[in-house]
Amino acid sequence: MAYIVEIQNFSDPALDVYARLTENQLKNRLHPEDALFIAESPKVIGTALDAGLVPVSLLTERRHIQGQAAALLDRLGDIPVYTADDGLLSKLTGYDLTRGVLCAMRRPAERTAAEVLKGAHRVAVLENIVDSTNLGAIFRSAAALGMDGVLLSPACCDPLLRRAVRVSMGTVFQIPWARLDSLDALKQAGFVTLAMALQKDALSLDDPRLQAFDKLAVVLGTEGDGLTKATIEGCDHTVVIPMAHGVDSLNVGNAAAVAFWALRKR
Repeated sequence: MAYIVEIQNFSDPALDVYARLTENQLKNRLHPEDALFIAESPKVIGTALDAGLVPVSLLTERRHIQGQAAALLDRLGDIPVYTADDGLLSKLTGYDLTRGVLCAMRRPAERTAAEVLKGAHRVAVLENIVDSTNLGAIFRSAAALGMDGVLLSPACCDPLLRRAVRVSMGTVFQIPWARLDSLDALKQAGFVTLAMALQKDALSLDDPRLQAFDKLAVVLGTEGDGLTKATIEGCDHTVVIPMAHGVDSLNVGNAAAVAFWALRKR
């Protein structure tokens, strides 16, 4: 069972994961078996535990041990639960803890694109999405609106960044994802690829012909420039969201939600 450790020394190396290690250091590319990430808030931590992820330690405000964190303690196993008053923890971490609880967890083994595509019918493909807030929002929409998986280009940010995990509300643990080097794997798996881009010949997302395809992959581009020309040309079709009042585009997180709703398998 988890055991309580009162924080006495901020320089304790056990607290480095919360206060001093960068996201890249947590990922530990040289020793991936020791890689960690941070889950924030009781709900997100609970979702991670539901998905079978392994906790290493917990950091919580003292008042939450009998409050918001109480339901987690029996699920954590034999790990330390570091605690202090909220003012001291804010001094340690440099920010206020969301819902007063952080959990360091082992990174899960990454899937391959082939594993994500197996049995899937609707997937999202993200090219060069670098904002962790947008990425987290896309994952939340993908999970809520029936997408079967998310594939990310090598330049996309890490779905297990603390902010991405928090914004996704833990759905990064629920919907399978993997890195994708090219669109070839999609086509080999029988997917029709749809590039979201402003093109004159683009199909509207509400075009009923799109529902005739058994396997669809909607491809969304970076926050600034959108999809690269090569990616657009490599897709089977280009699609757009019908708009009004002269607006030509949406934030990629919002656009993803609209696309997932329109293309869900009915």
